[in-house]
Parts: sequence; structure tokens; C-alpha cells
Amino acid sequence: MTWTAPVAQAGLPLLAASAVTPASVVPTSTQQAVGYPTLFLLVLVGALVPVIPTGALVSSAAVVAFHQTSPLSLLMVFLTASLAAFLGDATLYWLGRRGLNSKNGSRWLKALRARAPEDRLAQAQEKLAAHGVAVLVLSRLVPAGRIPVMLACLLAEWPLRRFSRGNLPACLAWAVTYQLIGILGGSLFDEPWEGVVAAIALTFVISAVPSVVRRVRSSPRP
Repeated sequence: MTWTAPVAQAGLPLLAASAVTPASVVPTSTQQAVGYPTLFLLVLVGALVPVIPTGALVSSAAVVAFHQTSPLSLLMVFLTASLAAFLGDATLYWLGRRGLNSKNGSRWLKALRARAPEDRLAQAQEKLAAHGVAVLVLSRLVPAGRIPVMLACLLAEWPLRRFSRGNLPACLAWAVTYQLIGILGGSLFDEPWEGVVAAIALTFVISAVPSVVRRVRSSPRP
């Protein structure tokens, strides 16, 4: 599986061999050895520190996998992304619980509170009380919906085991959704890099929709 495109999109340095030679010259085993761990690490870090566009990364990886002949490439992208997202969420939730139980809190809990405005946190708490785990499952599919719902689970004192039971299908659904976006982008173009650009653009458009809708609703009407 050729990972040059998604890794390059993530801004990470490539191996010297892959940087100066065509992807077809680099052995497939070498490309996979670099690509899957890199994808795993980026999604894991992105779950802990939400500054990496993990959705766009998964979509980019799915585009490249779509253009490969191996049927296992897409499966490996799905497994790698969903596992990394699940472990990252579980770690962040565990750190948040430690902050709640500490007298002085923690920087992780403060970071979660900073990324969950009061109005969105209140909505997440109401929906979580009414619908339970279903809200957690959907939270990863809504742009910027993961952190408010996670904080609502923390404030509701959900144990890590209960959170993980709901978060597992959430991560699987998230990985499938962004992989389908990548497959769509890959199917529209013959060249993988064109599909990567299309998939990234589509993921950013989807991410921007909720903020645009909120601004339209909050703007004063004539």
C-alpha cells in the first residue's frame, strides 16, 4: 500500500528512500511498515490533543488504499484508525477522571472544559441524560461533538468501562464514515493524489457545516 500521499498530507518527514524514489520502487512491505504505524500514531495523538485533522487523515489513507490491488488495505486502514481513536479516547477520558478526583484538577480536564462551551455542554448533558449511550455513539460523527459529550460523561461520573462500551461503536462508526469519504474521493479520480485532495476538502467542508449553521441561527433576523 502506497502511503506517500497521506503521510505527506500530515506533514511528517518521509523516509529518505521514499522521498527520492518513486513509490513503485519502494517495497510494499516497507511502505506499509511506515504507513500503518504513522496513521495509528497520528490518530492516537489527535484523539488526545484535537489539533490534528484525523478525519481528513483517515480519508486520505482510504483514498490511497482504494487504489491498491490488495483487498486488505482498506480493512487495515479501518482497523488501525478505529483502534487508535478508541485508545486515544479512553486515555483522554481516564486522564479527565483523574482530574475530577484531584483537588487541584488537571491540565487535561481544563483543556476539555476549554473546548466545550457552556451552551454546548448543557445540550450534551441534556441529551446524555435523555438518550444515554446513543448520544456518545453519535458524538464522534458530529464535528466538534466529541469533547462536549465526553465532558458530559465525566461530569455524570460514568466509569471508564461504561464510557468505553459506548465509545467502541462510536469509533467504529467514525472510522467507517471517513473511510467512505475517502473511497468516494478515490472513485472520482484516476490519480490517488487527486482523490486525496478531494477527500480532504470534503472533510473540511463537513467539519465547517455545524459552525456555519450556528452562526446563521444566532445572527439577528431583519
